[in-house]
Amino acid sequence: MVSAGDFRNGVTIEVEGAVFQIIEFQHVKPGKGAAFVRTKLKNVMSGGVVEKTFRPTEKFPQARIDRKDMQYLYKDGDMYNFMDNETYEQTMLNESEVGDAMKFVKENEMVKIDSYNGQVFAVEPPLFVELEITDTEPGFKGDTATGATKPAIVETGAQVAVPLFVNQGDTIKIDTRTGEYLSRV
Repeated sequence: MVSAGDFRNGVTIEVEGAVFQIIEFQHVKPGKGAAFVRTKLKNVMSGGVVEKTFRPTEKFPQARIDRKDMQYLYKDGDMYNFMDNETYEQTMLNESEVGDAMKFVKENEMVKIDSYNGQVFAVEPPLFVELEITDTEPGFKGDTATGATKPAIVETGAQVAVPLFVNQGDTIKIDTRTGEYLSRV
């Protein structure tokens, strides 16, 4: 059990039958009345964010989230196939369960599968990936004073804004959280 007075960012709790992750919390001690805890909670299953206030003495069961490393094997139609490298057990997830998490992930790369009571709610790609550019317009020499960018398609099919000096066939490093170009490799 976790009391509201012990809340920290990232802690997962069960509130009214739903599982929430604490995004923000603030202990408030007004001049009049009792203290309270103001929180911003994210529903891990639906992704919705709500704001709630609690008394510091309220207690909630801590939700156990399982995070398992799995290897992304391949995509078959709208189903993504993953394999546990320890047990060699395969798991299939549909596009709605995966969301945008796989747009920068190549086959045979490792991802984290997040689940609660056996129900998968998120796929976490690696923080940084190196991908080859398959299509982009040629850059213009000397046109870099403004820090301009151009669209480029990487080998997974995702579009990324890259600097003008990056060409087709180059390998680039991408931050998967923001989808931003970081550097050439």
